[in-house]
Amino acid sequence: MSIIQTIRDKATWIMLILIGVSLLGFLVQDAFVGKTGRGLFGSGTTVAGEVNGEKIESVAYEARVRQMEEQYQSMGYPMNDMMRQQVRENAWDQMISETNISEETDKLGLTVTTRELEDMLFGPDAPEDFKRQFTNEQGVYDVNAARNAVAQLKKQKSTVADNFNNVYLPLLLKSRLHEKYIALLANSTYYPKWMADKMNSDNNAMASVSYVNVPYSTITDSTVQITDADVEAYVAKHQQEFKQEASRSIAFVSFDASPSAEDSAEVRKSLEQAKGEFLSTSEADMPAFLARNGSQINLADMYISKTAIQVPFKDSIIALPKGGVFGPYLDGSNYDLAKKLDEKIQPDSVRARHILIATTDRSGQQLVPDSLAKAKIDSIKGAIDRGARFDSLAAKFSDDGSKTTGGDLGYFASGRMVKEFNDFCFEGKKGDRKIVKTQFGYHLIEITDQKNFNPAYKIAYLSKPIIVSDATQEKASGLANQFAAESRNAKAFDDNVKKYNYNKLLAADIKPNDIVVNSIGGYRPLVKWIYEADKGDVSEAFQVDNKFVVAMVTDIFKQGVQPASKARPLVEFIIRNQKKAERIKKKIGSANTLEAIAAATGQTVLRADSLAFASPFFPNAGAEGKVGGYAFYPDAKGKVSVPIAGNGGVYSIRTENVYARSNIGMTADQLRQSLTQNEKSAASRGDIEKVLKNAATIKDSRSKYF
Repeated sequence: MSIIQTIRDKATWIMLILIGVSLLGFLVQDAFVGKTGRGLFGSGTTVAGEVNGEKIESVAYEARVRQMEEQYQSMGYPMNDMMRQQVRENAWDQMISETNISEETDKLGLTVTTRELEDMLFGPDAPEDFKRQFTNEQGVYDVNAARNAVAQLKKQKSTVADNFNNVYLPLLLKSRLHEKYIALLANSTYYPKWMADKMNSDNNAMASVSYVNVPYSTITDSTVQITDADVEAYVAKHQQEFKQEASRSIAFVSFDASPSAEDSAEVRKSLEQAKGEFLSTSEADMPAFLARNGSQINLADMYISKTAIQVPFKDSIIALPKGGVFGPYLDGSNYDLAKKLDEKIQPDSVRARHILIATTDRSGQQLVPDSLAKAKIDSIKGAIDRGARFDSLAAKFSDDGSKTTGGDLGYFASGRMVKEFNDFCFEGKKGDRKIVKTQFGYHLIEITDQKNFNPAYKIAYLSKPIIVSDATQEKASGLANQFAAESRNAKAFDDNVKKYNYNKLLAADIKPNDIVVNSIGGYRPLVKWIYEADKGDVSEAFQVDNKFVVAMVTDIFKQGVQPASKARPLVEFIIRNQKKAERIKKKIGSANTLEAIAAATGQTVLRADSLAFASPFFPNAGAEGKVGGYAFYPDAKGKVSVPIAGNGGVYSIRTENVYARSNIGMTADQLRQSLTQNEKSAASRGDIEKVLKNAATIKDSRSKYF
């Protein structure tokens, strides 16, 4: 499953708690410092949108976006343009859902009482991140300490207190109200016994039938003409299926501004010139040399096994004598020189477990004072030295995700961990246990295994990117600007594409709030221009990454029902089959026996002896629900049906017999329980939020200021 889909699936109401609890890391440790400041959301009057007339302020929306971005980054997701666009949509959908749910809970009078909030914070099911802040050395949640801290936060006037009272607690309350509302609807699900009995009976019904099938393929597609009026008529009858958001499409020409062969040769030449000094530079002076020469790779002050070295020509590099240099060589979009500084024998992989008492988060924000973290890790080490279980204390106290496995990190190669952590694991020996300080905090590390002792290497890389020169940039820019100047309307755009033999590309379904344009990349100013322009307008040259783009607006689709031009690819085959069905019915004419129908259409009478009501499948034809349904019509037995347009052809059918097979599925009671459970699960999966969103009146104004 892709990263984007994972986020889409998970970024719903659980994010309320995730965002809230992520604040605890700095809420508690700073709870008593008395820093003053304004609230997280501040104030503002710009409106991002409305839901049923209730405004969503842009300040609140942007704050939610920032919180979600930080949360995803802490979970290891890359925050590129595509990811940022997805986060913005997730935040918007979340705020719509919150507004809708709040409206419904207000109508129903649902509330969270003070006593209930007390239980949420100080009861056995308090949020885990909250409980961990107040877990004592015995691994017990200290309720009194938590109560005292919260009481003081409520009295203070500080950024921390403001965040706790105005962000964390409201999100916690909203989450509980959501749970109550979903539970209320889910538990209202009811399937009557008679319905389950009927469904069970139908699911076990079988029929034997005789039929004639005239496939649509007997009529050539090219003989059936479909007009825009046909498409519009179909769409008019099925408007719910053809709703569309506002979107636009463009045609564009791209002018490459990536580095040329000359640019590449210039970088290689600069490395050749630096090779002598690189060769003579000592290991101690290497960091300064690399910085002075603008290397893209800093000195990794650790030994890496051969299997963990992932660079081109690594066999040639490790075969160098100590102090030898290899290169320049091409590595991706860089030219590199490699110098072998040293080698020694060490394991190529280590297994270790650890307990982390974090002092900072991923962004460098302090979580707890260094002295408190050191005292806590010392206490934990002392307990383990006296016989306490490492995995139990890791589960209770560690601030690392490995706490769920008792601190076990599994096997890892050299270079995967930060230097201090890496050095202890690969220079120590199996069974060693030590407290190690890193940029993240204090780790109690225990080496549980080491294997495959082989040579490991310390290598310095002087790496320079191949960058575009001014001459290359100016050439691409000049061509793009010339094309834009000569192509001020749609006709001129198309004429000049042909004149200069350029490649005309298309990008469709561009939404007002998009950051990324398919086939172009992330560049918000281009999207803003697309929505400020009229159909046929041509842009100036936009620089997007390593190219210049000149775009022309080709289509403007307003929110509502799709026009024929957009709906045609979706419905053309349906309308074609409908027209074919009418021709086939005319060919059947007044024939009223299967034999006569077969003769009129050039087909044969066929038989299906095991047609199931639950899945009516016709041999050599496929599933045909509408046709199969006729077979079980009580008055159909022995009668020839009128021609029925199915999925793959027109059928005439005669029911010979209907019978019941033995119950091969669930009993009626089991079916009833299953149906009820499925409905409850659907409610918890977010179907209710989708229904509320579809029923709401939503005005999205984000594109006006974003």
